[in-house]
Amino acid sequence: MTTVDELLGAVLAGEHGPCPSTLTATSVFWIHHGTRLAGGQVTYLNQYVLVRLGGSFGGCAFEAGEIDPAICRDASGTTLDVLLRDGPRPLRMAALDAYLAETLPHREAARSSRAEPVTLPAGPPEVRARARDTAIAGLLDIEDGARVALIGVVNPLLAAIRERGGTPLPCDLNLRTTQWGEPVTDDMHTVLDAADAVVATGMTLSNGSFDTIVAHCRERGVPLVVYAQSGSAVARAFLGAGVTALSAEPFPFSQFSAEETVLYRYRHHTASGS
Repeated sequence: MTTVDELLGAVLAGEHGPCPSTLTATSVFWIHHGTRLAGGQVTYLNQYVLVRLGGSFGGCAFEAGEIDPAICRDASGTTLDVLLRDGPRPLRMAALDAYLAETLPHREAARSSRAEPVTLPAGPPEVRARARDTAIAGLLDIEDGARVALIGVVNPLLAAIRERGGTPLPCDLNLRTTQWGEPVTDDMHTVLDAADAVVATGMTLSNGSFDTIVAHCRERGVPLVVYAQSGSAVARAFLGAGVTALSAEPFPFSQFSAEETVLYRYRHHTASGS
């Protein structure tokens, strides 16, 4: 599997489990939220579309204005094949994520030792964000001073990369500076070409850049860590095929709870994807 569209086509053809035309998306919902962590100057504004399929949720972030909340009414109760074929890209990614998560839930992957569960502590957002981003950075196997492209900037993750000895190369479509005043580029090719390792958000599935990043890292032999709330089960399918490691955080995401929640860490030498 080399591209997301190839994976999507294989799922529609029934090559990864039940035929999507026999499955129904019970619920499609839309979340818009803002977050400003204590001490920070950045308000993160995020939108998600989520699909409920059986015992699993699939999710994908999207840019403001890309999807209208009316999609919740129009898509809920629709067979999954329709969402996979005809929906806007974020909805198709959320539906694909739900399908792959239902086929192999992350919790079941953990039971079979294909994934490592990491419990995020109960507490305020700052505590939970630091724990999450430390877990993500822990997937990096780098030497001191290694240049780490961070595609999709989260300030606590920048700090966690530094603590691992890395030199972050931040890239984001919406932020112009980090919390510490460092410039942030919007040209991912600049940071990809300079990087010794890459950390990318699952939102790259939504904006269509995921395939480019995976192909670049595969061709250069550069390790790629994906931190995914969006499309965590989709990114899992590319472990060992360009993705080196994955932090998979299924819904409800850490920012939507003050209680303990679990994310799942995969490494390609212990998990082959699904």
